[in-house]
Amino acid sequence: MKYPNIPLAQAVVQHCKIKNIRHIVISPGSRNAPLTIGFTEDSFFDCYSIVDERCAGFFALGIAQQQKYPVVLVCTSGSALLNYYPAIAEAYFSEIPLIVLSADRPEHLINIGDGQTIFQDNVYGNHILFSGNLNNEAQSERDDILNQAINSAVEKFGPVHVNVPFNEPLYNITEELLVEPQIIQPRDKGSLSLDYFSEEDILTWQSSSKKMVLLGVNTPDKLKEECIQLLANDPTVVVFTETTSNIYEEHFFPSIDKMIAPMDDDEFKALQPEILLTFGGLVISKKIKGFLRAYAPNVHWNIGEHRANDTFFKLSKSLYSDVNTSIKQLYSNSKGLSARFQSDLLKLKAHRELQHKAYLESIPYSDLKVFGALFKSIPEQSVLHLGNSSTVRYAQLFNFKEGLEVYCNRGTSGIDGSTSTAIGFASASKKQTICISGDLSFIYDSNALWNNYIPNNFRVIVINNGGGGIFRILPGHKNTEEFDTYFETKHNLNASHLCHMYGFEYQSASTMKDVSDQLKTFYKPDASPKLLEIFTPDRINDEILLNYFKALK
Repeated sequence: MKYPNIPLAQAVVQHCKIKNIRHIVISPGSRNAPLTIGFTEDSFFDCYSIVDERCAGFFALGIAQQQKYPVVLVCTSGSALLNYYPAIAEAYFSEIPLIVLSADRPEHLINIGDGQTIFQDNVYGNHILFSGNLNNEAQSERDDILNQAINSAVEKFGPVHVNVPFNEPLYNITEELLVEPQIIQPRDKGSLSLDYFSEEDILTWQSSSKKMVLLGVNTPDKLKEECIQLLANDPTVVVFTETTSNIYEEHFFPSIDKMIAPMDDDEFKALQPEILLTFGGLVISKKIKGFLRAYAPNVHWNIGEHRANDTFFKLSKSLYSDVNTSIKQLYSNSKGLSARFQSDLLKLKAHRELQHKAYLESIPYSDLKVFGALFKSIPEQSVLHLGNSSTVRYAQLFNFKEGLEVYCNRGTSGIDGSTSTAIGFASASKKQTICISGDLSFIYDSNALWNNYIPNNFRVIVINNGGGGIFRILPGHKNTEEFDTYFETKHNLNASHLCHMYGFEYQSASTMKDVSDQLKTFYKPDASPKLLEIFTPDRINDEILLNYFKALK
């Protein structure tokens, strides 16, 4: 086997190998040559070459999201690692494990005017779990930094950064392994100390007649069926599930905005919980945030392995725990209470569904009508990646089929990287992955298609309404040239030439009949990935959406 002839590079590669870090996303460069040689010459690793570092960061994030294990990013020195920053921030707030290995020039060449140099040590500031700089340390200190970095990514689920300076020559190789790294393996989750509810907490839960459970971002199968039924069968509990919670039950309440947006003050007071229990990642719905801040619970408990956020300014208890263990604990020796808290809301849910269906049938061709057709069309047992801004918010208004996996980059809620993340996920998954995004999000991340690892069953759907339509829904002056240019950013672009350049089959639609006809064959197997661009009106979507919430009443 061939190795880089630099012990430091060998040490980095061996640490990753011994800790079973297999997926390595490399952006070509020269200063990172020792790492590139080390990873690509070892068949243990699955290596990817992604030129655009911003796309590479999100591509790696998508793989890590699918694998639930760290993925390595390797780049050259200078501005290269700055282009990872959007993905690093997303990984930090979404708790997705990434390991950035940035090559650098040695310390004596920094800040003297040498080419391709910036201040790389701790460049990610507060958006990183661990940052280390391998400069002139002894082997034991190098091992300590590498152990801390990789173990932090594995145990705490988030991004870490190790800066790796190399002296020239960079390309020499050897057949001799020059290092014997001292490895400390990550702790198994079963060995970590868990928190538990007190007897007083359990009594408080069991004696309360108005309890609300709010489920944020979760991976599929996070909540076991036994615990789902404990909550579903408790008449004192209402469970609100976000689209990205990946949890389905007929007694739960998806489409949060559809449920609560039309409520008046009396209805809000009736819904105000005594206890709020949350678990999972970040919450999308601004309406549920506004409701729970204005009609605050007496206590807010958070359980699980995610960081607890005081989103509603009432966080009183945060338990690092296994969610299923904690829920079963709350129902230990429970005698149960009778209440109408859940049943009253279920009646309202049935009414909302009827109004929702009637309104969608009555409206003209628009974003809302198109999204309704799209979400019905998604094949079962597939993976759906949603773009930010309008796309994920529209998704919050619809119910999804059980078995569908739904993801969205909601850590920072940026439009950058949605397509790259979906492609990274698709490259590591056996399931078909579908990415739905708006036109600006797609164009912004169009280099995502510059990628040799896109499976033929990957599908992209672009809703092109000629600009950032979400800004027409938000308050502000909307009928001026300045609005069109600086907020909505109107354009006349389409994706056809990009598809031709990158080998995607291109399809388009401009009416509901077009949409229906294209969807009949869009998801079926083919010899290349496909993109469907749906052109929708640019001026009526805000009015239709605002009237939708009125029609639900």
